[in-house]
Amino acid sequence: MRVLTASLRKELKKPLGLLIRGPPDQTIKKLKLVIEEKKPKLVISVGDEVSRNMTLGGLRPDIIVLDGKIMRKPVTLLEAHTDRTIKLRNPAGTLTEDAETKVKDALSSRSSCTLLVDGEEDLITLLFMLHAPEGSLIIYGQPLKGIVVVKVDESSRRLARKIFNSMIVKKD
Repeated sequence: MRVLTASLRKELKKPLGLLIRGPPDQTIKKLKLVIEEKKPKLVISVGDEVSRNMTLGGLRPDIIVLDGKIMRKPVTLLEAHTDRTIKLRNPAGTLTEDAETKVKDALSSRSSCTLLVDGEEDLITLLFMLHAPEGSLIIYGQPLKGIVVVKVDESSRRLARKIFNSMIVKKD
């Protein structure tokens, strides 16, 4: 298991990719244009609110990551309508081996998938940055600002690797 340090927590408050500012109706419109332009291999949404807004806006992510919370408050789970659901354990502020294994499983699947996290899903973005195919897009919410779009490429992988390797390694 890897655990976030206080300095990394501060660093991760900054967007890891393109920040699209605004309320959901505006950010989803802009996101649709980005998806049309980039033609990503996969579209991955991380977080209950961004996944709900994408779905309501007519977008169908290939992989949806949910933990049943928005800004740490419980919410009704989104009916994701994906082909598979994979459950995993990932406590807040950590990345578990279980999370990494299940992310790889979801990525190797040829069907749409929901990852249902017991714990917190935020840091799972890093695992997708490390393991998703080049050219994929990862979308997550930036609280009170909008959404962040991360294009998986060598630059985003390098950033994810730096953060991942800076986390404290502990036994599960």
